[in-house]
Amino acid sequence: MGHLEAAHLEYYLPDGRVLFSDASFRVGEGAAVALVGANGAGKTTLLRMIAGELEPHGGSVVVSGGLGVMPQFVGSVRDDTTVRDLLVSVARPGLRTAARAVDEAELAIMARDDEPAQLDYAQALSDWAEVGGYDAETVWDMCTMAALGAPYERVQWREVSTLSGGEQKRLVLEALLRGPEEVLLLDEPDNYLDVPGKRWLEEQLRQTPKTVLFVSHDRELLARAAEKVVSVEPGPAGSDVWVHGAGFATFHEARKERFARFEELRRRWDEQHAKLQQLVSTLKQKAKYNDGMASRCQAAQTRLRRFEEAGPPQEPPREQNITMRLRGGRTGVRAVTCERLELTGLMKPFDLEVFYGERVAVLGSNGSGKSHFLRLLAGGPVAHTGLWKLGARVVPGHFAQTHTHPELVGRALVDILWTEHAKDRGGAMSVLRRYELERQGDQPFDRLSGGQQARFQILLLELDGATALLLDEPTDNLDLESAEALQEGLEAYQGTVLAVTHDRWFARSFDRFLVFGQDGVVREATEPVWDEARVARER
Repeated sequence: MGHLEAAHLEYYLPDGRVLFSDASFRVGEGAAVALVGANGAGKTTLLRMIAGELEPHGGSVVVSGGLGVMPQFVGSVRDDTTVRDLLVSVARPGLRTAARAVDEAELAIMARDDEPAQLDYAQALSDWAEVGGYDAETVWDMCTMAALGAPYERVQWREVSTLSGGEQKRLVLEALLRGPEEVLLLDEPDNYLDVPGKRWLEEQLRQTPKTVLFVSHDRELLARAAEKVVSVEPGPAGSDVWVHGAGFATFHEARKERFARFEELRRRWDEQHAKLQQLVSTLKQKAKYNDGMASRCQAAQTRLRRFEEAGPPQEPPREQNITMRLRGGRTGVRAVTCERLELTGLMKPFDLEVFYGERVAVLGSNGSGKSHFLRLLAGGPVAHTGLWKLGARVVPGHFAQTHTHPELVGRALVDILWTEHAKDRGGAMSVLRRYELERQGDQPFDRLSGGQQARFQILLLELDGATALLLDEPTDNLDLESAEALQEGLEAYQGTVLAVTHDRWFARSFDRFLVFGQDGVVREATEPVWDEARVARER
C-alpha cells in the first residue's frame, strides 16, 4: 500500500504573498484523511503541489504506490469532453500518453489513408496494448455499468455534458477506486452526489485499502469517513497546517483547545517579557547609585535582549468570523401556493402551501426537478402546467447551485456593492468584511473560489431584502465555518426558506420536508429521510 508525505512545503502567490511557509503532514498506508479549511485558504493548491501540477517553492512531497487524482472541476464539465476523454484524464500518465497517440493516429488516417498513416495507427494501437490500455477498458466497462448503467462500448463517445454532476463524480470515483494507483487525492468528491451517492462514497472510503486524502465540507461525510483531519488555517505568515489525529467528532473541541493553548503561551510570554523589562528598569535605577549593581543590570539587559530576539510564540491561525445578517420581513400568511402544479416531464401534478416563517427542505434524487422548482418560484422560464403564486409582499431571493450570474462576470465585488448597495468604497468593504471577503474585494466574481462565490451570493440576498429565500444546495461549496454561519443566519431570519439540499447535517435544521420522488410523485415527510420507498410506505 502507498502513503504520502508533505514536508516543509512553501508556496508564494504571484503577488509575493505567502500562502504556505512550512506545511507538513503525513497520510499513512490505508488511511482515509480529510483535508478541511476556509475557502481560499489553499486546500486545492496544496493538492496540486502533491499531485505535481504545481512546483512548491520549498519543501518536498513523497508519494509511494502511484497517485490517482480527482480534480475539483469534475461534476461541472460542460464542453465536448467525452466519457472516454474523462476516464483517460484520470488514468496514469502512460495511458494518457498512449491514448493521445491513438487519437492523433486516427485523425491522421481519416485525413490521409496512406501506408505511413496506417503504420502509425498500427503502432499507436500496439503501444496502447503495451501500456495496458485494453485492460483499462475492461475496468472502465465496470465503471460505466456501475455509474451509468451501460457498457463502456456504448457510452464511450457520449459527451460528458449530457451527464448530471453526480454521474460525472460517480464515474471518476469508480475509475479511481478500481484503478491500480494506491494513493488517491479527491477534491470535493461529494459535491453533486445525492444522499445515496454520498452513502456509497462513505462506504467506499471506509472499505478501500487505498490511501486517500480528500477535501470535503460535508459534515456528515467527514463524521462518517475521516480517520484523521488535516486542517489548513490562514495565519499571519501564511496558512498553517494542523493535524488532528482523531475523527471529525472531536475536531472542533480539539481545535478550540489548540487556540486556547496559543493564547496561554502568548499570555505567559507577555508576562515574562513584562517581568524582564521591569527587572531591567529596576536595576538601572539602582545602578545609578550603586556601582556594584552595574554587572547585574548588564546581565538582565542581556537576558531581555535574548528573550526578545527569540521572539514570542507562533502567532495563532486566524479564526474566521462570518456574520450573516439575513433579515427578511413580514409577508402574507401563505408565502407559496401551488395547485395541480406539474413541471413538464419531471413530476406529476401536486398541491402545496408554504406558510410564512416555515423552513422547508426540498429533498430527492438528482434529476427529480428540485432545482427547476426553485427556479420557477424565482420567476425563471420553466415549462409547467397548473398554477403557482407567491403571497403578498413575498420577495424571492434565489441562490443558484451553479453560481451562474452573467451579470456579475468580470465585475469586482466592491464595484458591485458600491453600484447597487453601498454609499462608498468603505461601506462596501465593511460589508465584505462580515463575510470574510474583504481581501477579495477587488477581484471579479468569476475569479473567486466556489465557496467565496457562494458567500457573496448569500451576501447579495441579505442586501436585496428577500423575504423568501430559495436556496439551491447553498452549503455545497461552503467551508465548515461558513455553513455554520449560514445555519445561524437562517435561524434568525424573519421570512420563509425553501432549500434544496443533499446535506444531511444541514437538513436536520429544517422543520418540514418535501420529497421529489424518482417516480414523479411529490410527497411530504416528517423528518429528513432519504429513502423514497420509506416515504411512500409512510403515506
